[in-house]
Amino acid sequence: MGRTTYKRKIYLQDKPRQEALSEILTHYAPVRKVEWVDSTSALGRITAEPIFAKVSMPHYHASAMDGIAVIAEKTFHAHEKNPIQLKRNENFIYVDTGHAVPGPYNAVIMIENIEEIDEDTLEIIEPASPWQHIRPIGEDIVQEEMLFPPGHTIRPVDIGALLASKTLQVPVWKKPVVTIIPTGNELVQPHEQLAPGRLIEFNGSVFANYVLDWGGEPNLTGIVVDEPEKIREALLKATEESDIVVINAGSSAGSKDYTVHIIEELGDVFTHGVATRPGKPVILGKINGTIVIGVPGYPVSAYLALEWFVRPLICEYSHTPVPKRPTLQVKLGRRIVSTMGAEDFIRMNIGFVEGTYVANPLTRAAGVTMSLVRADGLLVIPPEISGLEQGDVVEVELMRPLEEISQAIVFNGSHDLTIDLLSVQLKKRNLYRKIISSHVGSMAGLMAIKKGEAHVAGVHLLDPETGEYNTTYVKRFLAGQDIVLYPFLKRKQGWFLPKGNPLNIESVQDIAEKKCDFVNRQKGAGTRVLFDKLLRESNVNTSEIVGYQREMFSHLSVAAEVKSNNNAVGLGIFPAAKAMELEFVPIADEDYDLVMTKAFFESEQGKNLIEVIQSASFKADVEKIGGYAVVENPTPLVITSKPEVE
Repeated sequence: MGRTTYKRKIYLQDKPRQEALSEILTHYAPVRKVEWVDSTSALGRITAEPIFAKVSMPHYHASAMDGIAVIAEKTFHAHEKNPIQLKRNENFIYVDTGHAVPGPYNAVIMIENIEEIDEDTLEIIEPASPWQHIRPIGEDIVQEEMLFPPGHTIRPVDIGALLASKTLQVPVWKKPVVTIIPTGNELVQPHEQLAPGRLIEFNGSVFANYVLDWGGEPNLTGIVVDEPEKIREALLKATEESDIVVINAGSSAGSKDYTVHIIEELGDVFTHGVATRPGKPVILGKINGTIVIGVPGYPVSAYLALEWFVRPLICEYSHTPVPKRPTLQVKLGRRIVSTMGAEDFIRMNIGFVEGTYVANPLTRAAGVTMSLVRADGLLVIPPEISGLEQGDVVEVELMRPLEEISQAIVFNGSHDLTIDLLSVQLKKRNLYRKIISSHVGSMAGLMAIKKGEAHVAGVHLLDPETGEYNTTYVKRFLAGQDIVLYPFLKRKQGWFLPKGNPLNIESVQDIAEKKCDFVNRQKGAGTRVLFDKLLRESNVNTSEIVGYQREMFSHLSVAAEVKSNNNAVGLGIFPAAKAMELEFVPIADEDYDLVMTKAFFESEQGKNLIEVIQSASFKADVEKIGGYAVVENPTPLVITSKPEVE
C-alpha cells in the first residue's frame, strides 16, 4: 500500500471564536455515565442526582452547653430572693455539650449559673425557659431534606454535611475521558537525550493537568510520529475510547500538517482556523461521534485553545457553567498594536504603583511558555480594535489573586541575575509575593520611574563624557521629581565567547575583522551604550559588525546565543557567561544601581527591600554567583525637585 500524500492547505479560516465554540457544542452529544463514590473522596466531583440526608443532625435532643438538664416548668419561681434547690436524678441531671437530654427534661442551665450545696443538691436563682440551650432534632440537617441539587461541585464543607447525615456514598458524573495525542518527529520524552533538532514533549503533561483541574480524566498517549497512517490509527483508537480527543501539533497548513485531512477522511471538520492571535490554527471536528480538537504545537496557542474549546466541553458534560476569571481595571504602561479582524490575547504583568494598577505586555510570541507562567492577567482586544494607547484604562482577566499582585514590587530596567535572588529573599521573609521584573533596558527603566509605572529601576548607564555611571542620566531624565539613586552592585562586563575563545577575540576590532556573529542588546540597554562607546573609541562603524541589529533583552539570552554558535560573540556580565559555561574576557567595571522615587524609598516596601539588599544572606547568595560585589554601606544620592535654600 503506497504512502498517502496530501495537498498543502494554504489558507485557514478566520471563524470567530464564539461562533466556532457554539457550533461544536451543538455537535457534542456525550454519553454521560453516573458512578457512586465514597463521600470522603468526593472532593471536586459533580453531583449527578439530588442528594438527600439519610438521618437528622443531631438525631436526638442535644445539650448545647455544659450544665444541668431540668424540667423548665419546675424552675419558673426561681429568683435571687427565692432560690430553688434541685435534687440530682430527681429534679436535674448533669449534661455536657453534645450529650443527649432525655425526657422529661426540656431545658439546660449553664454550669456557671448554678451553685452546688452538696454532692446531690444544687441551687438556682434564675428560671429556665423551655428548650433553652438544647439543640432540637434536625437543627442542622433534617432527614430526607435535599442537601445538594444535581450539578453541585462538592467542597470540603459539603463532605462534612454528607457524613453527618450518614450519606456515605454519592452519585456523581463519571469524569469525561479526554485523550491527548502529542505528535511530531522532533519530539522526545523529558528523560531522553536531547540533540539539535529535538524538542522535549511537555505540552501533553500541561494539557493533562489542565483537564484534571477542570474535572476531566486525562489519558496522555505516547508521542505519535508525523506519518498519516500512525496519526489515523491513534485518532481511531482514541475516539473509540474517549469522550473528547485532543491532538497536539499538525493543525496548521504546513506540508506535514496532516491532522485536518485525516479528520476529514474519518469524520467531519467544522472549523479549521479561528480569528484569534495567538491560537489561529485550531481544528474542530468529529470522528465516530467523538469531538476531536486539533491544537497548535506552540505552547501559548495550544493552552489558550484548550481553554476556549476543551474546558467548555468538560463543563457541558458535567452540566456546570464555565467559570469566569475576576477582572480588574488597569492603566496600560505601553502602547499595544493589534490586528483588525482577530481577537488578540495578550499576557500582562500588573503592578500596583502609586495607587494605580499598571499593566505591561509580556512577549506576544506564541511559543514562549514563560509568558503564561509570568502573567498576572490576560488582556483581550476585540477584533474591531486596532490597538490601545499608553495610558488607556482597560479591563484584564486576572490570572493571580489580586492580593498577590498588590504586594509585588515592580522592577523595570536593565537585566541582572541578582534581582531574582532579591525576589527569593523577600519571599523567604514573607514580605511580598515576588519582584515583577521587566528586562527592557536602563533607559526604559528610567522612563518607567518617570511615568509612575515601576517601583524600582536597575540602571548601568555610562556617561561617555564624564566616565561616570547613572547620575547624569537620572538628573537629566528625572528632573522635577524626588528621586533616590541607590548604589547597588559593582560588576564586570566583558566578552562572551565560546569555550577556549577559538577566534582569539579581545577587542571590537577583532569582532569586525573576523566577521564574528555579534549578539547585541536592545537600544537603551546599558550594555548597548557601553558597546557603542567601544565602537566610537575604536573608530569601528556599526555596519562593520555582523549582527549589530539583532537584539536580545537579557544577558542570559545573549549568552545562550553565543553558546549555540562557535562564531558568535556577545557583551555582558560575568555571571551570565558562567551560567552558560562560556569564556569571559573582562573589559570594564561598572556600577549597577537602583533608581526609585523618594516616596518608595521611604515606604515600608522600600525599607524592606534595602534591608534585604544589605542582609548577610543576600550578600552570600550574590557572592556564590561570582563577578559581583554588593556595595557596602552605600550613601544614597537624593535628587530633589525642590530648589535648594541658601
